[in-house]
Amino acid sequence: MEDQEAPQSAEGAAKVVTLCGSTKFEAEFAEVNQRLTMEGCVVISLGMFSLPELPDYDWTVDSSDLKGRLGRVHFQKIRMADEVYVVDPGGYLGESTRREIAYAESLGKPVRYLSRER
Repeated sequence: MEDQEAPQSAEGAAKVVTLCGSTKFEAEFAEVNQRLTMEGCVVISLGMFSLPELPDYDWTVDSSDLKGRLGRVHFQKIRMADEVYVVDPGGYLGESTRREIAYAESLGKPVRYLSRER
């Protein structure tokens, strides 16, 4: 394999990219994650695409703050990134993704879109 230059952050380390988008695009997230990883990026993705089946655990009881907790975790992932990459097949952006993009832009993070690269 050729010795290729990996994308780098301003500090010279591998670029950290956080993926954002709808959980309905799990296959596309995997594809983008693999491609960016092969390019030499450190990729931060979603922690889960659906709620896991846990024995003796009722997600409906825990749902009161679940969306808020997951949103706060994802905002932390955005803060950790050099860049945000939006997985938006067909240009689809849900409410949460739009909020994440606005947050990234407010921090001055570059934002790229899958739909604009195809």
